[in-house]
Amino acid sequence: MTVFDDSALDDAEALAGADAIVRRLAEAGSRVRRETADADEPIDRLRGLPRPRALVAAGTEARFLRAILEPVCPVPLVAWPHHGLPGWVGALDLVVVMASDVAPPSVVATVHEAVRRGAMLLIACPASSLVAEHAAGSSTILLPTATADPFAAAVVALAALHRMDLGPAVDPEAVAATMDDVARDCSPFADVTENPAKDLALCLADTQPLVWGGSTLAARASRRVAEALRAASGRAALAADADALLPIVEATTARDPFADPFTDEQSADRRPCLVLLDDGNSAPLVRADHGRLVAAAERADVRSSVVQHDRGSEVERYAALLQTGMFAAVYLSVGLGRTSEV
Repeated sequence: MTVFDDSALDDAEALAGADAIVRRLAEAGSRVRRETADADEPIDRLRGLPRPRALVAAGTEARFLRAILEPVCPVPLVAWPHHGLPGWVGALDLVVVMASDVAPPSVVATVHEAVRRGAMLLIACPASSLVAEHAAGSSTILLPTATADPFAAAVVALAALHRMDLGPAVDPEAVAATMDDVARDCSPFADVTENPAKDLALCLADTQPLVWGGSTLAARASRRVAEALRAASGRAALAADADALLPIVEATTARDPFADPFTDEQSADRRPCLVLLDDGNSAPLVRADHGRLVAAAERADVRSSVVQHDRGSEVERYAALLQTGMFAAVYLSVGLGRTSEV
């Protein structure tokens, strides 16, 4: 079993192996600013367009868009992760696609189908990409992107949808500033005692991560964080709701305080670690689930760690939770000596 080296989290040489990943995370805010600035002109042209019959979100971050839009969107909305489009989509509908310059064939096919059916197409992608070529048409609105950052493209798309009165107001500068704050707090130069991402990595060092988010957006962030933790550690990491996680926590056997971690066979079994992503949602059911999970973890002597960000808009809070989890995944890989595999 790989042993986590906690000293690596403050070791410049060990951290250097993750420099490219950390740098990309740290520059997330600047990518949001750049994409927003580049899309200002096409977004301005959206004001006053007729309201579509329905909205289909496809491609990267489609489910994130759905989570933001569903509570307020005045028209029916669906996130479509499949090849092509639903059979009912036609000229009265809006298809929103976010894609990079290396979009998978399924996304290219979706764009091609939207153009063929005459649907209005709002697409965030590089202007010179293959998917942009397939998107060319009289009903296509291109939001040019350049950073290959799916989240930055999603923020641009949300700003465009707000201009069309289909979504909530989004302040890209505030989102970028929040991501800058997380980058500063989670910097590799910040000591482990004051760095929330390094602290989370230490909590997860020799455990099996269980990640929970109570609100719709926090749950979305939990799935993304679990994916990153799996890649960082090579271990299983589960993101699920409280009802799915509680049996796992409650079934954990009591820790033997006299066990020798180097000789006792049972100590090789990784205990779960509960990670709670808290975006400040005050809904009674969310707070009740949070309380049930914390209480169960205390009874079973299971470690738990709360990542909290309750300030700003929903998008800002989501970005903060996600970025903190991503930084923690990088530091987990550093401690496990797996930076070359992430």
